[in-house]
Amino acid sequence: MSGTQLLSLSGVSKSFPGVKALDNVHFDLNEGEVHAIVGENGAGKSTLMKILSGIYKKDTGDIKYRGQSVEIPSPHEAQRLGISIIHQELNLMPHLNVAQNIFIGREVTRPGGVFLDNAKLNEEAVKLLEELELNLDPKAIVGELTIAKQQMVEIAKAVSYRGSVIIMDEPTSSLTPAETESLFKIIRNLKSTGRGVVYISHRLEELAKITDRITVLRDGQYVKTLKTTETTIPEVISLMVGRAVAQDQRPTNRNVSAEVVLKVEGISDRHLLRDVSFELRKGEILGFAGLMGAGRTELARAIIGADPKTAGKIYLHGNEVKIKQPSDAVAAGIGYLSEDRKRFGLLLIQNITFNTILSSIPRFSKFGWLKIRPAAGVTRDSIAQLRVRTPSENQFVKNLSGGNQQKVVIGKWLTRNCEVLIFDEPTRGIDVGAKDEIYRLLTKLSEEGKSIIMISSELPEILRMSDRIAVMCNGRLTGILKNEEADQEKIIEYATKFSEELSTAR
Repeated sequence: MSGTQLLSLSGVSKSFPGVKALDNVHFDLNEGEVHAIVGENGAGKSTLMKILSGIYKKDTGDIKYRGQSVEIPSPHEAQRLGISIIHQELNLMPHLNVAQNIFIGREVTRPGGVFLDNAKLNEEAVKLLEELELNLDPKAIVGELTIAKQQMVEIAKAVSYRGSVIIMDEPTSSLTPAETESLFKIIRNLKSTGRGVVYISHRLEELAKITDRITVLRDGQYVKTLKTTETTIPEVISLMVGRAVAQDQRPTNRNVSAEVVLKVEGISDRHLLRDVSFELRKGEILGFAGLMGAGRTELARAIIGADPKTAGKIYLHGNEVKIKQPSDAVAAGIGYLSEDRKRFGLLLIQNITFNTILSSIPRFSKFGWLKIRPAAGVTRDSIAQLRVRTPSENQFVKNLSGGNQQKVVIGKWLTRNCEVLIFDEPTRGIDVGAKDEIYRLLTKLSEEGKSIIMISSELPEILRMSDRIAVMCNGRLTGILKNEEADQEKIIEYATKFSEELSTAR
């Protein structure tokens, strides 16, 4: 790691109506360094990155780039200086190809400046992709690529500006372990060329693999900067949340009834699911594990009627229920928290109150008019119970952090008081402190007799929360394990059970 400083921030503050997002924050980045910024949702990470990338303007403080004080009034100015950002939610044009996305707004044209020179554009893209060792076809349509490859396109686009600072916001949130290792290889290559990488991730186990230093923010304030080699994950977590958070727990003393609340029998669909059957008991948390593409989300969507099934039956308390659309599931008492909260769980341009009562509107309306006072009261209770960080229940959901948006979705289904709750990746994009709160909440719900299906890609989370663990592979249920007989190795064994068989069949 070079001692040459690329970027430094001192005393940076930023306020919004009712919220002080940043208060006297400090940060610096050196050449050839990966410097992580960590903190709970609402700690100020995103606000700081938006200031650096020219989306927000700081209220006070000083930013220096290569030793010179600078103002960054726009994203264009950030790119001109040499600062590029890769947002968690990819910013690509799906109908354009890889080369066109990389050089969007900077297209090479033929003489006369009217028509694109696609041959030259592809040639430049090939050079860049080879430099980064990215196996991408410059002519491939981006919308047809996997999320992992789209992430690589974003990286290539950021590097194409030839800047010295690259900000990566949750770059591995949608990547498999193998794809994550490929990303780390690219980051190490960027380091070797003297670039500095600002790395934001809730996956703290990644920090030891890829970062040189870690800066912790809490409640919009600077806490501490640590050398990665001189700290531990428990110490980082403690600094983030201001308290110790238990790790590697298993469920204890949970009184799961023998009563079967939900029975799924022989669910199949046209594309992936094949004859999936299981039972969910009263007060149970049934975890669903499996590799990407195993069919867990597809199963959940088939149960609630979001996607059509070709076979199978669903029973509640022994009685068959016909669920052809999500409203049928809600009426039957089944709530579904989607893995994509922004597309399927929230109305971003509405406030917290409206989102909280969204699945229970008849309860809070009369003659077509919303009963504001009861709705606001229930919402305030939900905010307090879930510890949503917001100035009031009137805050627009789009202005909340990702973790707080997730809590609002959970609050929506708690307000509906569904008997069966299906949580698909309930802690995706949520920091360790908020995760701990949600774990406690799910445990409390199960103790109150709610029956919960929890789909998660994080095996420690599955082992911590589940009474039993259902494992899927290639659309089939390969086994159901009691928690006490399960470990990560056994889950992976079941999660790959049919992979070799299908590979041979192909």
